[in-house]
Amino acid sequence: MIEGLIGERLRAAVRDVPDFPRPGIIFKDITPILKDPDLCDAVVECMAETLDAQAIDVVAGVESRGFLFGFSLAQRLQKPFVPIRKVGKLPCNTVQQKYALEYGFAAIEIHADAFAAGSRVLIHDDLLATGGTVVAASKLIRSLGGQVAGYSFVITLDFLNGRERLAAYNQDIHSLIGYQ
Repeated sequence: MIEGLIGERLRAAVRDVPDFPRPGIIFKDITPILKDPDLCDAVVECMAETLDAQAIDVVAGVESRGFLFGFSLAQRLQKPFVPIRKVGKLPCNTVQQKYALEYGFAAIEIHADAFAAGSRVLIHDDLLATGGTVVAASKLIRSLGGQVAGYSFVITLDFLNGRERLAAYNQDIHSLIGYQ
């Protein structure tokens, strides 16, 4: 985890929203970060510096908040960006992965031709909680013959143990701030 000055700025900007999306949950809202272009630049720069030496062929962002910094990160690293979306949002042939939620099931998909087999794919999302969506994204990457090169997040909720779920795919997990 990277903290320091960027961590302080992010912690000051992240907004807690109680009882969203359901009672008892405290949602970590990153939208206040988006109001500060300098902070957005600092987020992307800090992530890029951390990841620059890694062997990454493609950056995949998980819908929808994973697109916000994922695309900018891909541009900064000069790598292609691939969206991983909710079912029915991508226009061409797709591969789908279902996963369990605390309150039901969901599914995500990726274009079947998103990247060449053997590509090293960094998966980016804004926040790692329990890891369910990102595990599903990892399975999608593997189903297309890709390798999970690692993960990047703005925030991790470490008390929910999402990192442990990702370890089977890659233990290279980067986040700017974490909450215990």
